[in-house]
Amino acid sequence: MPALFALATSVGLLAVLDTWLFVVPLATFLPGLVWISFIAWGCHFHSGGGVKGSTTAVVGMSFGALVGMVAVMLASGPLAGAGNFAAPIAVGLGAAVICLASAVSLLSTIPASVYGFAAIAGPILLANLAPEKAIIPTIVSVIIGAIFGLVSEHLANALTKKAAA
Repeated sequence: MPALFALATSVGLLAVLDTWLFVVPLATFLPGLVWISFIAWGCHFHSGGGVKGSTTAVVGMSFGALVGMVAVMLASGPLAGAGNFAAPIAVGLGAAVICLASAVSLLSTIPASVYGFAAIAGPILLANLAPEKAIIPTIVSVIIGAIFGLVSEHLANALTKKAAA
Protein backbone atom coordinates (compact mmCIF):
# COMPACT_ATOMS: atom_id res chain seq x y z
CA MET A 1 0.00 0.00 0.00
CA PRO A 2 1.22 3.59 -0.48
CA ALA A 3 3.33 4.97 2.38
CA LEU A 4 0.78 7.61 3.43
CA PHE A 5 -2.03 5.06 3.70
CA ALA A 6 0.28 2.62 5.49
CA LEU A 7 1.16 5.29 8.05
CA ALA A 8 -2.49 6.32 8.44
CA THR A 9 -3.53 2.69 8.96
CA SER A 10 -0.72 2.04 11.41
CA VAL A 11 -1.27 5.20 13.44
CA GLY A 12 -5.06 4.88 13.38
CA LEU A 13 -5.09 1.29 14.61
CA LEU A 14 -2.43 1.86 17.23
CA ALA A 15 -4.16 5.05 18.43
CA VAL A 16 -7.16 2.88 19.31
CA LEU A 17 -4.91 0.56 21.33
CA ASP A 18 -3.02 3.42 23.02
CA THR A 19 -6.23 5.15 24.05
CA TRP A 20 -7.76 1.87 25.28
CA LEU A 21 -4.67 1.22 27.44
CA PHE A 22 -5.08 4.56 29.20
CA VAL A 23 -8.88 4.33 29.49
CA VAL A 24 -9.13 0.75 30.74
CA PRO A 25 -6.12 -1.12 32.22
CA LEU A 26 -3.98 1.92 33.08
CA ALA A 27 -6.82 4.25 34.11
CA THR A 28 -6.10 4.18 37.85
CA PHE A 29 -2.32 4.64 37.52
CA LEU A 30 -2.31 7.04 34.55
CA PRO A 31 -5.68 8.80 34.81
CA GLY A 32 -6.41 10.65 31.57
CA LEU A 33 -2.75 10.92 30.55
CA VAL A 34 -3.17 9.48 27.06
CA TRP A 35 -2.49 12.95 25.68
CA ILE A 36 1.06 12.80 27.07
CA SER A 37 1.53 9.52 25.22
CA PHE A 38 0.37 11.17 22.01
CA ILE A 39 2.79 14.09 22.52
CA ALA A 40 5.66 11.61 22.96
CA TRP A 41 4.47 9.69 19.91
CA GLY A 42 4.59 12.88 17.86
CA CYS A 43 7.94 13.79 19.41
CA HIS A 44 9.30 10.43 18.21
CA PHE A 45 8.54 11.41 14.60
CA HIS A 46 9.51 15.07 15.11
CA SER A 47 12.90 13.86 16.35
CA GLY A 48 13.62 11.81 13.23
CA GLY A 49 11.96 8.50 14.08
CA GLY A 50 13.70 5.22 14.69
CA VAL A 51 15.54 4.46 17.90
CA LYS A 52 17.02 7.97 17.87
CA GLY A 53 13.55 9.55 17.74
CA SER A 54 12.28 7.41 20.60
CA THR A 55 15.41 8.04 22.66
CA THR A 56 15.13 11.78 22.09
CA ALA A 57 11.44 11.70 23.05
CA VAL A 58 11.99 9.74 26.26
CA VAL A 59 15.15 11.51 27.43
CA GLY A 60 14.13 15.02 26.39
CA MET A 61 10.54 14.83 27.59
CA SER A 62 11.51 13.16 30.87
CA PHE A 63 14.13 15.84 31.51
CA GLY A 64 11.62 18.56 30.66
CA ALA A 65 9.08 16.99 33.01
CA LEU A 66 11.65 16.96 35.82
CA VAL A 67 12.44 20.63 35.18
CA GLY A 68 8.70 21.37 35.15
CA MET A 69 8.23 19.52 38.44
CA VAL A 70 11.00 21.58 40.05
CA ALA A 71 9.52 24.79 38.62
CA VAL A 72 6.15 24.05 40.24
CA MET A 73 7.88 23.27 43.53
CA LEU A 74 9.82 26.53 43.33
CA ALA A 75 6.68 28.53 42.54
CA SER A 76 4.82 27.17 45.54
CA GLY A 77 7.89 27.10 47.81
CA PRO A 78 10.90 29.42 47.77
CA LEU A 79 9.42 31.76 45.13
CA ALA A 80 5.95 31.96 46.73
CA GLY A 81 6.86 35.32 48.25
CA ALA A 82 6.94 36.78 44.72
CA GLY A 83 3.13 36.52 44.64
CA ASN A 84 1.70 36.62 41.12
CA PHE A 85 5.23 36.52 39.71
CA ALA A 86 6.17 33.21 41.41
CA ALA A 87 4.93 30.96 38.58
CA PRO A 88 6.20 33.20 35.75
CA ILE A 89 9.66 33.39 37.36
CA ALA A 90 9.74 29.61 37.92
CA VAL A 91 8.71 28.98 34.31
CA GLY A 92 11.37 31.42 33.07
CA LEU A 93 14.03 29.68 35.13
CA GLY A 94 12.88 26.31 33.83
CA ALA A 95 12.96 27.51 30.23
CA ALA A 96 16.49 28.83 30.73
CA VAL A 97 17.62 25.51 32.25
CA ILE A 98 16.17 23.62 29.26
CA CYS A 99 18.05 25.86 26.83
CA LEU A 100 21.31 25.56 28.75
CA ALA A 101 20.93 21.78 29.02
CA SER A 102 20.76 21.56 25.23
CA ALA A 103 24.57 21.69 25.27
CA VAL A 104 24.35 18.02 26.33
CA SER A 105 23.85 15.97 23.16
CA LEU A 106 21.00 13.83 24.55
CA LEU A 107 19.13 17.04 25.45
CA SER A 108 19.98 18.98 22.28
CA THR A 109 16.42 18.79 20.88
CA ILE A 110 14.96 21.64 22.91
CA PRO A 111 11.34 21.07 21.76
CA ALA A 112 11.38 17.55 23.25
CA SER A 113 12.26 19.00 26.67
CA VAL A 114 9.64 21.73 26.26
CA TYR A 115 6.97 19.10 25.50
CA GLY A 116 7.83 17.33 28.77
CA PHE A 117 7.93 20.62 30.69
CA ALA A 118 4.42 21.41 29.48
CA ALA A 119 3.10 17.85 29.81
CA ILE A 120 3.67 17.56 33.56
CA ALA A 121 1.40 20.54 34.15
CA GLY A 122 -1.61 18.40 33.23
CA PRO A 123 -1.43 15.86 36.03
CA ILE A 124 -0.52 18.64 38.47
CA LEU A 125 -3.25 21.09 37.48
CA LEU A 126 -5.98 18.79 36.14
CA ALA A 127 -5.57 15.67 38.31
CA ASN A 128 -4.47 17.71 41.32
CA LEU A 129 -1.37 15.56 41.85
CA ALA A 130 1.52 16.91 43.88
CA PRO A 131 4.50 17.55 41.58
CA GLU A 132 6.50 14.67 43.05
CA LYS A 133 3.49 12.37 42.56
CA ALA A 134 3.02 13.50 38.93
CA ILE A 135 6.54 12.79 37.68
CA ILE A 136 6.37 8.97 37.46
CA PRO A 137 2.98 8.82 35.67
CA THR A 138 4.21 11.51 33.28
CA ILE A 139 7.43 9.66 32.44
CA VAL A 140 5.63 6.32 32.09
CA SER A 141 3.17 7.97 29.67
CA VAL A 142 6.12 9.40 27.70
CA ILE A 143 7.74 5.96 27.45
CA ILE A 144 4.49 4.39 26.27
CA GLY A 145 4.09 7.09 23.61
CA ALA A 146 7.65 6.70 22.36
CA ILE A 147 7.11 2.94 22.07
CA PHE A 148 3.93 3.54 20.09
CA GLY A 149 5.89 5.89 17.82
CA LEU A 150 8.48 3.23 17.12
CA VAL A 151 5.89 0.47 16.62
CA SER A 152 3.72 2.61 14.33
CA GLU A 153 6.77 3.44 12.23
CA HIS A 154 7.74 -0.24 11.88
CA LEU A 155 4.16 -1.29 11.10
CA ALA A 156 3.81 1.46 8.47
CA ASN A 157 7.06 0.35 6.87
CA ALA A 158 5.86 -3.25 6.81
CA LEU A 159 2.58 -2.21 5.16
CA THR A 160 4.23 0.01 2.54
CA LYS A 161 4.29 -1.35 -0.98
CA LYS A 162 7.88 -1.80 -2.00
CA ALA A 163 8.93 -0.72 -5.48
CA ALA A 164 10.01 -3.48 -7.84
CA ALA A 165 13.77 -3.78 -8.23
